[in-house]
Amino acid sequence: MAQNTPDIAQNTPESAELAQLLRTGPFHLALRSALTARGLALTRVQHKLAQRGINIGVTSLSYWQQGARRPQRPESLRAVRALEEVLGLPARSLHRLLVPEEGARPETVRPAARTYRSLVAPAGSLQQLLAELGTPADGGLHTVGHHERVRIGAHRELRERESLQVVRAHRDGVDRYIAIHRGDAGCDPARVRVRIGENCRLGRVRGDAKSGVVVAELLFDTRLRAGDTHVFGYAFEDGSGGPSAEYVRGFSFAGGQYVLQVRFDEAALPVRCHRFTQASAGAPRAGRQELTLSGRYHAVHVVEQGVRPGIVGIAWDWR
Repeated sequence: MAQNTPDIAQNTPESAELAQLLRTGPFHLALRSALTARGLALTRVQHKLAQRGINIGVTSLSYWQQGARRPQRPESLRAVRALEEVLGLPARSLHRLLVPEEGARPETVRPAARTYRSLVAPAGSLQQLLAELGTPADGGLHTVGHHERVRIGAHRELRERESLQVVRAHRDGVDRYIAIHRGDAGCDPARVRVRIGENCRLGRVRGDAKSGVVVAELLFDTRLRAGDTHVFGYAFEDGSGGPSAEYVRGFSFAGGQYVLQVRFDEAALPVRCHRFTQASAGAPRAGRQELTLSGRYHAVHVVEQGVRPGIVGIAWDWR
């Protein structure tokens, strides 16, 4: 007999946050939010799991919700499925944050998709710029929503890319975000300008002339705690590079909504545009879909409601 599960989409801040975390992760914050929403102590959860034949220690449960450890072994993943029942969550809602697709390995052992950082620049130059800023490998943030607008100029050049991002901290004390830009061939970092939007201040900016890479430190006015969200905007004004033929965005982990819009100057309109995806930077392109320019604004866009690890992009043909 099917069991009824409580509706998590109640109109309260706690349930809204839980619903969002179940869509975007990360796993430990989703688990912590579910425990808070249900008001269950870890000892009580342990007891309910034991009634289902799942024996797991309170310490392990605590590590899972803190993000100190991640369920990976088959018996741990079985415990996660039982946790969904105990916490009244939809089936596989926690499990999919660890194993996004049936038969896939957990994220911690799955071959990593290329991150945006590795897509945009040779590793040496980028790592040098990040080292100058003292940036750790894990910035402590993951994106739960991103609206990006790209503008192509009259000479087919990348004029500007503007972002509005929503991020969530997965550790305490995060107070900045490192934005990375790489122009097309011929880009001069000295001519790239960083424009600050809402809810952040411009910190240090570094560029590498050989690779055409610019990294910018965006400072928040508050230190985020684990689970906190932050909305901020920024833009890179370029125009120094040669003709542009595509724009791509890479994702290391599953996430929330991503919207990409590319707008073309009326003096330089492409003959064709299409969306594409890639599992990694070296993988074949798939998911091709022709896009039609809007008549008035000469723009195309894609909307990814829930991004998966890999690459999403728009390419165009000038011929």
